[in-house]
Amino acid sequence: MSEHPSATSDYHLPRYHPRPPRGYLNDPNGPVLVEGTLHLYFQSRPIADMSVPVQWGHLTSSDFVTWQLHRPAISPVPDGLDRDGCYSGNTVLDGECIRAFYSGHIADSPYQSVLTAVSSDGGYSFGPPEQAVPDPAPGEHCTMFRDPFVWDTDDGWRMVVGSGYADGRSAMRLYRSDDLHAWERLDDLASLPMQVGDGPEVGEAWECPQILELDGRSIAIVCTWTAAKGVNSVVSLVVGGSTELSVVDHGTNFYAAAALRDGPFGPVLFGWITEGRSPSRWQEAGWAGALSLPRQVWLASDNSVRSEPVSSVKQLRVGDGAPADGAETGAQLEIVMPQSTGRIRLHFGQGEYLDVDCDTEANSVTIDRSRAGTDGDFRSSPATADSATADDAFDAGTDRPAARVFIDGSTVEVFTSAGRVLTTRVYPTSPPPWRIEAPPGCRAWALRSGQPAPECANLHAG
Repeated sequence: MSEHPSATSDYHLPRYHPRPPRGYLNDPNGPVLVEGTLHLYFQSRPIADMSVPVQWGHLTSSDFVTWQLHRPAISPVPDGLDRDGCYSGNTVLDGECIRAFYSGHIADSPYQSVLTAVSSDGGYSFGPPEQAVPDPAPGEHCTMFRDPFVWDTDDGWRMVVGSGYADGRSAMRLYRSDDLHAWERLDDLASLPMQVGDGPEVGEAWECPQILELDGRSIAIVCTWTAAKGVNSVVSLVVGGSTELSVVDHGTNFYAAAALRDGPFGPVLFGWITEGRSPSRWQEAGWAGALSLPRQVWLASDNSVRSEPVSSVKQLRVGDGAPADGAETGAQLEIVMPQSTGRIRLHFGQGEYLDVDCDTEANSVTIDRSRAGTDGDFRSSPATADSATADDAFDAGTDRPAARVFIDGSTVEVFTSAGRVLTTRVYPTSPPPWRIEAPPGCRAWALRSGQPAPECANLHAG
């Protein structure tokens, strides 16, 4: 068996995006603030092997960018309600305790039962789970039931659970409670049939529902799923309003958004940055998956959810930056483009590069990763596009730059002045140093690690 690449030699491994140094990571779960400390949980496997049951990994941060890794907070109970995995959910403050709601996986069960468990040590460990609400009855013709999200309201607590029905509808099943113990089933909070034609895909079922309050309106964020494709995209809709869906991230590799409803940066989203490598590469490297940068969000005039990195991300910058054009860089960097039209090209090696095209006249931004790697096994799957575009991308009336491009090994996140974001993955075969080609006025910074790891190299003139 081949040895895993070392932390210093594996330049595809993200350094400032939150993740453990090894193992498989996917959905973020239950971000919660406890006395100024953010607790962020995530689906985790200690090795990059999908047959290993999922547990809840655990990170904490005081600034949302520098992370401390802890022991798993929730692990499967042998012969218990979650014996084959502790899947997605969220956490809430329950008096002096933290209460988690999550999906308990049992391999031969038609549903992932909604479970609840309590932490009395500030969120570092949780006690044994109990079932919070019954599984759907056979007569309800529910085809999917998982991923609870609980929040408090003026008249008690609410819970939504991601669902799908045999008639093709995707839905959020809704429950109410006075005490987080006894729950009453209400009418579905929202449901939509699969559609044919233009617009974001509704899917056959919704996963990972999240509810935010933005500009006095309740906004649902859901992940669309189909049996044929599996995970699709993250979309939002106004609860009780228009049934029009809006895409939350316009890239190719963002899923399973998890919301902190309020905090020092207002409402914040995290997401799972999915992989583009084959599973054999996961095992070879010993790791897979990453969590996105934390994104503070707002509601645009068209009712779409827009976002930008939390302001503390600037703390990751090393030094004062440098003119981007011609600079050589390591694998951790940020490139900032002012309000102008042009192309940022990151050259990895001979014939390998990533393009970010900003067109202010067309009001669009495009990522093209078709030449970002020449090794076919590192290319994205045939079902995943090599390019992605977001329209309505720029807003000259803000103090945000036209684009901020974050590179962290194999992860790419692009944020625009109008709050559009595109997330993707690239796997160049050429290690750093890499070279930036950019229009005049663009600047670049090396970024330091957000967790214990070697610092990245500084930018220097090429």
